[in-house]
Amino acid sequence: MGRIGAPHGVRGAIKVRPESADPATLATYGVWWLRRRDDPAWRAHSVQSVREQGEWLVAELAGIGSRDAAGALRGGEVAIPREALPALAEDEYYQADLVGMEVVNRDGAQLGALRDFLESGAHPIARVVGEDGRERLIPWVADYVDAVDASARRIDVDWPADA
Repeated sequence: MGRIGAPHGVRGAIKVRPESADPATLATYGVWWLRRRDDPAWRAHSVQSVREQGEWLVAELAGIGSRDAAGALRGGEVAIPREALPALAEDEYYQADLVGMEVVNRDGAQLGALRDFLESGAHPIARVVGEDGRERLIPWVADYVDAVDASARRIDVDWPADA
């Protein structure tokens, strides 16, 4: 749901860059799960305060009371338990659920697997990596994404194999 940036102030506040369609959504949750870059374990922290500051959220969390403690989290991730997320409409997907799906074009050519999403400001960009290591950046818009078959773990796109 977000990536931890620099500490903010001296009392242990952290800056977080939200990675959701609506950046303010993260601020509505009372507990955030944090994972440091160098530690695979997730740890729950109660949100004491959070506010928007441009593209960032500035948050004070329980258990993080100094600039040094906040600095140790830099580059880490913020998550929310799946059961706390809102239900999706039939044609909606969480980006995390799409990662790893096979991407196939209209000619039946397998372009690779969806590795992750990049944010461009206008819309997400799907980063697809083929078995040969070739990378394709496909805009995640209706003009290029034809269908998602979650049960088959497949995404059909209108994208040339040689692009």
